[in-house]
Amino acid sequence: MKENWQAYIVSDPEILGGKPIIKGTRLAVDFILELLASGWTIEELLNNYPQLSQEAIKAVFAFAAECLKDEQIFDLKDVA
Repeated sequence: MKENWQAYIVSDPEILGGKPIIKGTRLAVDFILELLASGWTIEELLNNYPQLSQEAIKAVFAFAAECLKDEQIFDLKDVA
């Protein structure tokens, strides 16, 4: 089932320069993705940021997937 990310991800020019954040926090989507990419678990995120929920973390993934859906394909060996 596709997560309704719009209920959890917002953008406000007054918060973090308009970066997409998790609603009700100052936690940017890219920050959450960077933590997960560096090895943090969802449990660690929930323990360290109690304002998060599993649904909000799922929304981060759904938002990222939707953002990438219509992106162009790039040769990854050229990206460093």
